[in-house]
Amino acid sequence: MLLVVTPNPALDVTYTVPVLRPHTTHRVGAVAARAGGKGVNVARVLTALGHEALSVLPLGGATGAAVAADLAAAGLPHRAVPIAGDTRRTVAVADPSDATLFNEPGPAISPAEWRALACAVETALPAAGGVLVLSGSLPPGCPEDAYAELVALARGRGAVTVLDADGPALTAALAAGPSVVKPNAAELRAATGIADVPAAAAELRRRGAGAVVASLGPGGLYALTPTGAWRCAPPETATGNPTGAGDAAVAALAAGLLTGSDWPDLLSEAVALSAAAVLAPLAGDFDRTAHRRFRKAAGAVPVGI
Repeated sequence: MLLVVTPNPALDVTYTVPVLRPHTTHRVGAVAARAGGKGVNVARVLTALGHEALSVLPLGGATGAAVAADLAAAGLPHRAVPIAGDTRRTVAVADPSDATLFNEPGPAISPAEWRALACAVETALPAAGGVLVLSGSLPPGCPEDAYAELVALARGRGAVTVLDADGPALTAALAAGPSVVKPNAAELRAATGIADVPAAAAELRRRGAGAVVASLGPGGLYALTPTGAWRCAPPETATGNPTGAGDAAVAALAAGLLTGSDWPDLLSEAVALSAAAVLAPLAGDFDRTAHRRFRKAAGAVPVGI
């Protein structure tokens, strides 16, 4: 079993429209609402791949109850930490080519609530199969070094960590030594002030990250690891809803670390799965047929460091 922590979960609402135009009225073709947040999306993908994933997340209010009910209905194991605030919502407006997101900041987390969440993670770690995923933004009130604390907990128990965060949540965690960090190109540049992806990835490794896997959008992934550097691009361009593509890549990374895959194979799977996620209408899903097709064609290429 893998352990997935989502400090800022949400009820994800997705509107599907024929085309998105600013400053006008839209007739929505389809509406979906379900448990979300980056870590929840990761857990959905892991479950679809046949892995057991336990989600630890804070939930509160009527929206939190709706999230918990959806997790239960979907058969996704979870451990909810009660909070006083109401869990946030996110809105994605998707047309055939892309999506526009509106993300609420989330409820404030009190120090006592954060301690309860950290204790829940610590309690669940022994059954986590050695892999802890930390994914998404930190809600207001969380300490800036919240992820650093959880990374240190995992390292103390011999677990590897996959961290998908940005801003201070990412940079504060580096000194704790996360095993893998997965920023996108913009987040990588913001964290380092360096525009060149390989140079910026090297800077994150210098600051403490074990490996850096940078998402390049349609360009695939660049990875800088202790054993080498690779680029891996999808075999064809996928258009659709990219909201959950990065989360699918994180799921592939976590699953590969669990099974002991080598880096080229792990990256090929991550690229194939993230591209297949773009073709699915909702974050946390992926097109299985496309995934198989992409997986056969995707291949990581070593590059100079």
